Amino acid sequence: MTDSRIATARLGDTGPEVGVQGLGCMGMSFAYGPSDAKESRATLERALELGVTLYDTADAYGAGENEKFLSPFFKAHRDELVIATKFALAIPADDPSRRIIRNDPPYIRQAVEASLKRLDVDVIDLYYMHRRDVNVPIEESVGVMADLVREGKVKHLGLSEVTAAELRTAHALHPIAAVQSEWSLFSRDIEAQVVPAARELGVALVPYSPLGRGFLTGSFANADKDLTSDDFRRQQPRFTGENADANVALLDPIRTIAKTHNASTGQIALAWVQQQAAVHALPVIPIPGTRKPSRVEENTAATRIELSKEELELLEPIAGRVAGDRYSDMTFTSAGRE
Repeated sequence: MTDSRIATARLGDTGPEVGVQGLGCMGMSFAYGPSDAKESRATLERALELGVTLYDTADAYGAGENEKFLSPFFKAHRDELVIATKFALAIPADDPSRRIIRNDPPYIRQAVEASLKRLDVDVIDLYYMHRRDVNVPIEESVGVMADLVREGKVKHLGLSEVTAAELRTAHALHPIAAVQSEWSLFSRDIEAQVVPAARELGVALVPYSPLGRGFLTGSFANADKDLTSDDFRRQQPRFTGENADANVALLDPIRTIAKTHNASTGQIALAWVQQQAAVHALPVIPIPGTRKPSRVEENTAATRIELSKEELELLEPIAGRVAGDRYSDMTFTSAGRE
């Protein structure tokens, strides 16, 4: 495997320069079943060697444990990387298994202080609103986020799963560096409204789950049968039951193209996402998650695969044929509110 470092891109008009692919760190301590801490630490180091400089976490991942796990790595390489974390998914005291969306200013202030402490840093490079609480005016939420920038606790602001209108309102109050949303061969709803708004405003897109939570790699075919009982993907409609069985057939054109490039299906899926930067004329920095150094090598190599016009056309119909929504409750996504 080549040790070539990946190219870089600016995280929107106002954000920092980062590698064109980031790393989603959630699975290192949350959601995808058991993980190996030693291997996860090796994955972080290998990613940095290959030019990955945007590392994505959130206070909700393992109830803060993910931020704590990443802290030693961040401290050891503080000047070499960009730390992205998020607030908004609060954990009720009476039910640790639940998450409640909170965007109110007092909670945001409480959340940032807790994240700074767990991460053991003086400033967060990119601070996202993880999910939108429609009962709190976005002007109030972004207003206090902007205050955090002025106070030196945060450098850049991001939003996750917001509509185009919400993005425009927020950006008018304070520059937004990045919008995070699901974007993959299986999930393309943001292309209708959010992507054009981001391009117009000079905001980067940070696709999460660009590998369809592993489904596009072929690592599992049916969550009910193939994944452990504590795996989050067993709660997602498109990966279970008849939906999963129908969706497996949609991988055939990806496999065909993969053979042509002597690549994995995951690399083709990632190459497609990376190429959307050129297709839509805006920065696109996907954050595939993994816990294995070998997967980081595979994922970053996908940044050097260029799909032909004919290959892009072959992949075009896939998203429209996917059975099942990406969440059982889509009201918490941009698509559920557009």
